[in-house]
Amino acid sequence: MRQELLSMRIALFTETYLPHVNGIVTHVKSLKDGLERLGHEVLIVTADADARRHFVADGILHCPARTSKRFYGYDIAMPLSTTRVKYVARFRPDIIHVHNEFGIGLSGMMIAKILRVALVYTLHTMYDEYIYYVAPQPLVPLTTKFSHKYTKLFAKSAQAVTGPSKKCEEYFRKAGVYKPVSVIPNPVDLEMFNPQRISEEQKRAFRKKYGYTDNDFLGVFVGRLGREKSVDILLRYWQQAIRPEDHIRLLIVGDGPVRPELEELARSLGIDQMVTFAGKVLHEDMPPYVAACDFYITTSTSDTNSISMLEGMATGLPVLQIVDPLNEGQVRDGVNGYIFSDAQDMAAKIQMLRDLPADRLDALRASTRASVEQSGAVDLAQYVLKVYHNAFIQKQRKRLRMRRFRLHFRIRKGESSK
Repeated sequence: MRQELLSMRIALFTETYLPHVNGIVTHVKSLKDGLERLGHEVLIVTADADARRHFVADGILHCPARTSKRFYGYDIAMPLSTTRVKYVARFRPDIIHVHNEFGIGLSGMMIAKILRVALVYTLHTMYDEYIYYVAPQPLVPLTTKFSHKYTKLFAKSAQAVTGPSKKCEEYFRKAGVYKPVSVIPNPVDLEMFNPQRISEEQKRAFRKKYGYTDNDFLGVFVGRLGREKSVDILLRYWQQAIRPEDHIRLLIVGDGPVRPELEELARSLGIDQMVTFAGKVLHEDMPPYVAACDFYITTSTSDTNSISMLEGMATGLPVLQIVDPLNEGQVRDGVNGYIFSDAQDMAAKIQMLRDLPADRLDALRASTRASVEQSGAVDLAQYVLKVYHNAFIQKQRKRLRMRRFRLHFRIRKGESSK
């Protein structure tokens, strides 16, 4: 059995993949890269609204789908497809790893059962925070209950469940799932966001483009602009505690359904001269945006080990994070940033960062970078491989028990017929 585990064939099922960019895509791409560097074979199974038929190209099984404008703009595929089963069966996976719970996720769960393959399920999203995308307010309690049962279905079917933070473990408990949860932190592209690879010229060009001066102390938030990210709270805190003469500016990078509301809120609060909405930025263009800033800031409590935050930390940006007990430990005071509780506390922490002597600020930036240096693609793959091995062995033992039971049943049946 151990010989089989030296090189594994892993099918990663994800509703969304490149060229789309979001946290799950970044996670799955990093996992694929890490696994392949360690000598394992990977098949990505994903929905593709541009595909008219199933086909494999560059290690990706493209599945015909339709785009859902209501929910994230994901491409949603039908869960049942005999063609998809044949393609996956031809790949002969040792592990099926599901990263979403929609059509592709359901397909992965069913194919694992059909092929009798070990199933691993990763919960990336706290769906209680996203119910408003799919349900009107009167139906939120009922939809939330259904969401918990749906999550439980995946967890019950899997040999192992994982999540990027303790928050996922808490969500599983709320959904009635009590099996062990492997908490595996999200990855970050350490090379792409290496501050030494981002030139001073690139950073100056960025600050000039948006009209920032050398005297401006600049905070950044990166993320999809939905209500669950609580950017409105960040703007209200800014209005309460930051003044134009402080020369403290806020850059918000990203797009989403509430961006127009947030821009209007900034205007109505009178802080639009201190806040810049940069809109959507391609991931490969992101490093100078982050590295040219002085700190990363977030008031979101819906994130589970935010990849955008980790990318900021990889460039050496100290993080200011609102109090979030379930994500406790991600930001440690004086090590990679500071926790704040309200608007005045936020302003005090920003000013404290600004007033740090150069040598102490350099040390903080270095320790911030160091805090994520074990979060690369290979590190992620090594964490997950331990989960895969245990799931594989558990599935093999279950199959062995079933064979013994069937053999025992046939023997007993043969004896009773004599």
